[in-house]
Amino acid sequence: MIIQMLKLAKISLIIFFVLSNSLKAEKVKVFEFTEDEFKTLKVRKVKGKTSWSLGFNENGNYIRAEAEGTGSGLGKEIQIDLNKTPFINITWKIEKDLSGIVENSKKGHDYAARVFVVKKTGSTALSNRAVNYVFSSNNPINEHWPSPFTKKSIDYVLATTKKNLNEWVTVKANVKEHFKILHNLDVDLINGVAIMTDTDNSKLKAISYYQNIYFSSE
Repeated sequence: MIIQMLKLAKISLIIFFVLSNSLKAEKVKVFEFTEDEFKTLKVRKVKGKTSWSLGFNENGNYIRAEAEGTGSGLGKEIQIDLNKTPFINITWKIEKDLSGIVENSKKGHDYAARVFVVKKTGSTALSNRAVNYVFSSNNPINEHWPSPFTKKSIDYVLATTKKNLNEWVTVKANVKEHFKILHNLDVDLINGVAIMTDTDNSKLKAISYYQNIYFSSE
């Protein structure tokens, strides 16, 4: 009797661990922010070049960006299955923001930090659709608008320096849901992610940090 009870307890324990592992949230990391990875990232210049430098703290690797009248981004081609991992998670910080600019205008379309999620929808880069998650200096969270340069890219505020300046903030967004709402597209697979700190339109100075960018199932 005791042996049977021990066997049942052992089986129950095995089932518990199997179920626990299967219920763990799936994660797909986008950037490692290491020296080796940095050499492989694609640089997208808008005007001049943002200064990028790698660092490390108690939460792991990060990258620091500084722009003054310049703008460039770092991108990675990566396929993310939004049916499995629809949520993007971003940890970031703004040390110096762009207070006072009109972000949805051509003269003020700059952000101290932004993360592009790109879906290829044609043969050229200009035909792609993007959701541009931004750390705004002037607008409230969840506000959104088309880029003044192209309606195929939508800016969406996930954090604001009106609430968090010079402190790390972690945010999350449902990318699959946002492509449907903002672009009216049912997207199963995205094709790239990029980070960008730019002040080429406002001619101001911004300093920001990016860390722990990944997709998750919940």
